[in-house]
Amino acid sequence: MTIDQIVNRLQEGNNRFVADKLDGKLQDSARRGELTTGQSPDTIVLSCADSRVVPEFAFDAGLGELFVVRVAGNVANSSSMASMEYAVAHVGSKVIVVLGHQSCGAVTAAIAGGDNGPNLNHLLGHIKPAIDASAEGADVNDIVKMNAKMTAEALKANSKIIGDAAASGQISIVPAYYNLDTGKVDFL
Repeated sequence: MTIDQIVNRLQEGNNRFVADKLDGKLQDSARRGELTTGQSPDTIVLSCADSRVVPEFAFDAGLGELFVVRVAGNVANSSSMASMEYAVAHVGSKVIVVLGHQSCGAVTAAIAGGDNGPNLNHLLGHIKPAIDASAEGADVNDIVKMNAKMTAEALKANSKIIGDAAASGQISIVPAYYNLDTGKVDFL
């Protein structure tokens, strides 16, 4: 499939999800059996770890179709980038979706600031550039969208594997925003 066909398939799957018409394909024992010899998902989704955001449902995807990396705030830290690099270099993924979402708690915590301990402070530090780049008084959802866009750019800048693949046209990186209330994914 081409990159455009992959993105169209994601949009069609999301339309089915929003309409409560999931097709449920590729989710049975036969599919599990097919995947015992390997995987070749064409899409990587860098998603927030929020339990309300489930990429496989949001895109009506079956087993083996999405390579999902989940971390609060959908940040591109060294571990999440390494996972995506693996998918680009070794399983042939062609699209990376950086999926932010409505009312993200990690972004809300980053906006609030304060001392959340060394680990959470480190994670929230990845979101601070989006806060700084947003207009004064921007709401959490505007900052979530900015974070998705900036994370997409950071992937190219901070990963040689991903950056080279994007520069050569092997992959496309698409920032997106998941609406909790409707289930609709807006590609930014």
